[in-house]
Amino acid sequence: MKAAAAERVDLPVTGMTCAACARSVEGALSQTPGVERAHVNLATNTATVEYDPARAAIGDFIGAIEGLGYGVPAGRAPELKAPWKARLMVAGLLAAATMAAGMAHGLPHAAWIELALTLPVIVYSGGPIYAAAWSAMRHRSANMNTLIALGTATAFLYSLYVTVRGGREVYYEASAWILALVLTGRALETRARGRASQAIRALSELQPPTARVLREGAELELAMEEVRAGDVIVVRPGERIPVDGEVLEGESAIDESMLSGESLPVDKGPGDAVFAGTMNRSGGFRFRATKVGRGAVLQQMIELVRQAQGSRAPVARLADVVSGYFTAGVLAAAALTFAIWLCFAPFATAMVNAVAVLIVACPCALGLATPMAIMVGSGRGAARGILIKGGEALERAHKIDAVLLDKTGTITEGKPRVTRVEPVAGFAEEELLALAASAESYSEHPLGRAIVEAAAARGLATQPSSGFISEAGRGVRAAVDGRAVWVGRAAGQPGVSVMVDGALAGAIEIADAVKPEAADAVRRLREMGIQALMLTGDSRAAAEAAARQVGIETVFAEVPPAGKAARVKQLQAEGRRVAVAGDGVNDAPALAQADIGIAMGGGTDIAREAGDIILMSGDLRRVAEALSLSRRTMRTIRQNLFWAFAYNVVAIPFAALGLLSPVLASAAMAVSSLTVVANSLRLK
Repeated sequence: MKAAAAERVDLPVTGMTCAACARSVEGALSQTPGVERAHVNLATNTATVEYDPARAAIGDFIGAIEGLGYGVPAGRAPELKAPWKARLMVAGLLAAATMAAGMAHGLPHAAWIELALTLPVIVYSGGPIYAAAWSAMRHRSANMNTLIALGTATAFLYSLYVTVRGGREVYYEASAWILALVLTGRALETRARGRASQAIRALSELQPPTARVLREGAELELAMEEVRAGDVIVVRPGERIPVDGEVLEGESAIDESMLSGESLPVDKGPGDAVFAGTMNRSGGFRFRATKVGRGAVLQQMIELVRQAQGSRAPVARLADVVSGYFTAGVLAAAALTFAIWLCFAPFATAMVNAVAVLIVACPCALGLATPMAIMVGSGRGAARGILIKGGEALERAHKIDAVLLDKTGTITEGKPRVTRVEPVAGFAEEELLALAASAESYSEHPLGRAIVEAAAARGLATQPSSGFISEAGRGVRAAVDGRAVWVGRAAGQPGVSVMVDGALAGAIEIADAVKPEAADAVRRLREMGIQALMLTGDSRAAAEAAARQVGIETVFAEVPPAGKAARVKQLQAEGRRVAVAGDGVNDAPALAQADIGIAMGGGTDIAREAGDIILMSGDLRRVAEALSLSRRTMRTIRQNLFWAFAYNVVAIPFAALGLLSPVLASAAMAVSSLTVVANSLRLK
């Protein structure tokens, strides 16, 4: 019996606050029968599970997550809702009041007043933190909530004991302020994460909620769920296109910047493809829906960005290993701090310093260091028409030092174009081109179409032709204005020759023109220290001519598709980190062999592209931009990891030596997480 294909589900998870939380959830999901792979992203609060549907169901995963004390809400992962805001407000106001009561000299029953003010903070504001810590302890795990709960509960219970005994040396304000600062940090962090998630949200909002569909001769306003492939859809100026399709009638200029990152509108007419989410700038038109729902390019983009933002880069493995043992190490450090201080100082001093160690060492920043940078970097790429398939591709891309560029369709436009018209004596340039275009008016050959297009671009009037004959491999014959015209290849000519009434009238040079931005793209790669090389199956003469125009010195020409992969392997054997940029069809073997495959102009079916990076436009400059983005993202990840590690290395000894109070420790902990988030947001 054939095994069922693996399915994938993304589940929003609430209650996670640090790397240890994410690791616990990931471990529980991985151990669930039927799960092939599980990954939890702290930055997006999302669990991604790949599973065998014959052996597991989504309910099993929800049960595993909730069994650890975390939640799985329906729909999107929640942001900071009103109850959390209310808890934060209560904690802030009462913490300030508690501090004021503690500083009021001579206030009767000051300790009892502080107790009354702190109790709502502990019970109401800190309730979810204590509940999560208790749930983790029941499952023999520890996380950031464990450290906060232990620290604040220890300070509160000790103060309660002193109050009941009639003493005044209490630490209620420490417990209240720690919880207030923790909640403040989480509120700011949630808001910052929301900014980092704007890429998916912005893409999702591009698709209009309804479409104007022609059915049985009537225009109907239908919800997107009701639109079917084959429907004829009407689009007016200023409206977004609801689904992918092909123009039937009408002409317009479409803003496709959400796909390609290009700001200039693209002219569309009958037969041209249009894509969901793009903006109709000018004329109205009708088109037939070809892809709806998840098959549309926009939905494929959203899915790829979501997968990339939920992925993990190999550089994160060190942080994963460290965070797995970190909480237990902090608990041991706090216990050791308490024991040593108790030998030389009063119980209260030992307790305060141990609490400071517990609070300052929360590993939240460590858990956010990598996913936040990947989330922002991949979102920034998507906004520029650059789709990077996950953290692993992002990490490999930043090491690239050589890029092999395909010629046809990558460096060049991929279609023949008239580059020069050379008439002989007795003929004018315009006359020669008009005669050739008239003769080729019925031709379907690419060279013939190039001649017709060149004449139209110059505004030349063509004349009716008769007796059209196409001779395979030789050219075409036709009668134009009473003259016999022959257009075809002649030996030694770079394009085509034109003969009129049996005599040579001139030659028309036709070539695959180099893209206007190609030279600038090669220059940008060179400035990044990356060598650009050409890899093509075209003739050496054509390849070297194109290479000279764009500034490429090394050319591998006349290489068949299978040989392209061998060339890549050869460069890799020399120690080079190689990227291949091509159209993803005949370049598929080379794209697969390369360290990074870059699929150019993947707008028509991005789901099946072979590349690690998909460029939604054919603009060659996007290659350098993609590699630059990977370098900046990896630099940000390293900075985040450095600061997260450095913070704990410095802060824990300060707290253990009594140089950092619990309240300052709580503030420092919040600042460390916000620093990582803010540094990642710089990528935007």
